Amino acid sequence: MIIEQFINEKIIQIGAYITAVINHSLHYTELDLFVENTMAEWTLLHVNDETPSSARERVFWHIMHELSLHSANKLESNLYFKSEISTCLEFFAGVGSYPIDCVGWRPIP
Repeated sequence: MIIEQFINEKIIQIGAYITAVINHSLHYTELDLFVENTMAEWTLLHVNDETPSSARERVFWHIMHELSLHSANKLESNLYFKSEISTCLEFFAGVGSYPIDCVGWRPIP
């Protein structure tokens, strides 16, 4: 699987997971598990370049790192975090601009 295809598929999936957690139709631990599984899948691609190839990929990695650091539970309890993540999803949907303070780098082994 090529990197761009992986990222595009994961962007769709993470958007669905985050939306479901925000709407309380999915427990936040499922999103945390998705993040863990996605990171494990990423290591199987053996990527050695930490520079994302697009703004969408940069925003994706920003979300992944934020969720790894803070847990999806923060989507329910921290309005600033929820707003930051929602801004990223709007960018993916093409209805928002590139998020301010978005720092997303590919994890490398």
